Amino acid sequence: MDLEWSYLAAAFGGGIFAAAIGTLPSFVFTGLLVLVGCAVAAAGGGSGMLADVAFGPVFGPHIAFAGAAAATAYAYRRGLVPDGRDITVPLMGLGRPDVLLVGGAFGALGYALEALWRFSGLGPRTDTIALTVVVSAMVARLAFGRSGLASARFRPSAEGCWVRHQERPAQFVTIGLGVGVLAGFAALTFGPSHGGTVLGFGIAASSLGFAQFGLKVPVTHHMALPAAAAAVASGDLLVGTAFGVVGAAAGEGFSRVFHQHGDTHVDPPAAGIAIAVAIVRVLWPTSGM
Repeated sequence: MDLEWSYLAAAFGGGIFAAAIGTLPSFVFTGLLVLVGCAVAAAGGGSGMLADVAFGPVFGPHIAFAGAAAATAYAYRRGLVPDGRDITVPLMGLGRPDVLLVGGAFGALGYALEALWRFSGLGPRTDTIALTVVVSAMVARLAFGRSGLASARFRPSAEGCWVRHQERPAQFVTIGLGVGVLAGFAALTFGPSHGGTVLGFGIAASSLGFAQFGLKVPVTHHMALPAAAAAVASGDLLVGTAFGVVGAAAGEGFSRVFHQHGDTHVDPPAAGIAIAVAIVRVLWPTSGM
């Protein structure tokens, strides 16, 4: 099993830091570093920034975002925050080292789980980073939540909607089309070696910095990444565009079962990416993306 102990230690630190600054802010940093990594790759500097920083133990979503979300769930269980699903809250201000240490523990867990998926051969079948974010959040829900893992109610929850301004089908289909064509175009134009397959993801993740301040921007990284993967795998921009909608629908559907009726954050976009990319790899098993 490819488990680097220095990376595991770095993941522990990444989870602590992400919990300190907050779940959503940590993910915005992921998006910004993806953009930096794409620029480095396009300039011929290789993929190290993308692999080891943006998607690695520093700000990889399976480490930073997942660690901070778990720390928030723990703080909620301890009565330190009023809402276990509020991913905008920096936890450093609580003055509780135990909360930050939970973030570190789940950061390390995220690194180990993602390595396990790759070692088991699951890597070519879906996006293992996204899958790890989902599994980590489910573990945190079971450990710290009170609502149970899932709900039989599929209708949006009036008191706990995920993203109200994009929950209607007309809304998420339209934005899925728009983001899908843009991400697919970027992927086909720049190609995987120059970061094209994650450029749309980086833009979408970075845009959530506006959501941190309460602005009604869309959540779209689960549309961008599947669209890019499908466009590269098929060589067809229209196919990529369609998978922007697939990712949008998968994320919204997952939110209605696992997120909206729960009391901790179980990430719908990560689920949308894992589901949609799994479909891409079933249809194009040798695509490598």
